[in-house]
Amino acid sequence: MAIPTPLPRVANFEKQAFGMFIHWGLYSQLGQGEWVQHLRNIPMEEYARLKDTFTASDFDARRIAATAKRAGMKYIVLTTRHHDGFSLYDTRGLSDYDAPHSAAKRDLIAEFVKGCREEGIVPFFYHTTLDWYQKSFNEDFDSYLEYLRSSVEVLCTHYGPIGGFWFDGNWSKPGADWKLDELYGTIRRLQPDAMIINNTGLDHRGEVGHPEVDSVTFEQGRPEPMNREGMSKYISAEMCQTINGHWGFGRHDFSNKSTGELIANLLACRKVGANYLLNVGPLAGGAISKLQEATLEVIGDWSQLHGDVIYEGKPSRVQGQGNNFALETEDGTTYLFVHDLTIDGHANVTTAAGGIGPRVFTNVTKPVSSIRWLDNDEELTYTHDVESGLLCFHATGYPYGDNLIVRIAVIS
Repeated sequence: MAIPTPLPRVANFEKQAFGMFIHWGLYSQLGQGEWVQHLRNIPMEEYARLKDTFTASDFDARRIAATAKRAGMKYIVLTTRHHDGFSLYDTRGLSDYDAPHSAAKRDLIAEFVKGCREEGIVPFFYHTTLDWYQKSFNEDFDSYLEYLRSSVEVLCTHYGPIGGFWFDGNWSKPGADWKLDELYGTIRRLQPDAMIINNTGLDHRGEVGHPEVDSVTFEQGRPEPMNREGMSKYISAEMCQTINGHWGFGRHDFSNKSTGELIANLLACRKVGANYLLNVGPLAGGAISKLQEATLEVIGDWSQLHGDVIYEGKPSRVQGQGNNFALETEDGTTYLFVHDLTIDGHANVTTAAGGIGPRVFTNVTKPVSSIRWLDNDEELTYTHDVESGLLCFHATGYPYGDNLIVRIAVIS
């Protein structure tokens, strides 16, 4: 069966490949994660007073966009409104529970969009569908859904073209009629080039939902290969993940992932053609912490070594063994991604010997004239049988001083 051709907005999204997720709001002042109100049973009246101390004094949208750009990220998804119901944008009279009515007295989404555009980053809007603040969510659901749709209409009409909407919360009422035709129809009418993504949650990763949805989600889990044969339209995929154990700022969360693990997850996404959306939880004032900023800087150093293959490469029919895989760019060039290499050096100063040696790839049916490492142009020895498609090359170790987590070889 045929695989549908992706719409331009979806093709562009897949080429963006790597994005920044930002969870920031009133909850950031408490430093206990984005669900603190619900999980600590904070009365709404008490929690809502946090808007009186929400100054956004350190929120520098352009600096955040520049940090994302430096990391190799092409788009940013920011929580315009999270489950606590507080909006970072001017709701234009729909509610006074928003940033212009807080101590910040500013439309923070306007600043966000401006900062992104100044750095060439595509702005996306996260928007909750679950709302702990609006009583109508539980008492008059139809009324709430019109409030939600009107909120999205505000976002569609006051900030220029945006990359897309990232919804989250339908899992809170799995049997309800969310009137998605009306909600998504508003976006298609006002922002026809915007991606529509609706998070299916931890228990339903990768599930395809409404026909207007453009990408499935894999929350906190590596994506699986998608079989798009026979689909009515081409659907992309995206994994979202936190740097530590919380989406919002957690003052005492020290469970930070290593840069090696994060790079490996980015590549696990690209292996199956999925995007990787990596979250930061800014501090109360809106600045990214020094640790998370430094983590992104290291990822950026890694990204700069490998050019456009991370963004332009698509899954190839060439297959590697174990975690090894191949991507192919539009010009037909094949790139081989090799895991588990070791560092060349003296036995007293390097560890984990045994990673150097033959690597086998199959389905290599085009003639091969050379194989070289992308990072240093070192030519590699190989044998290749065109008829069977079997390619075996000798993978040398990292030069002493290097460890790229995954090394990329290019076939010519």
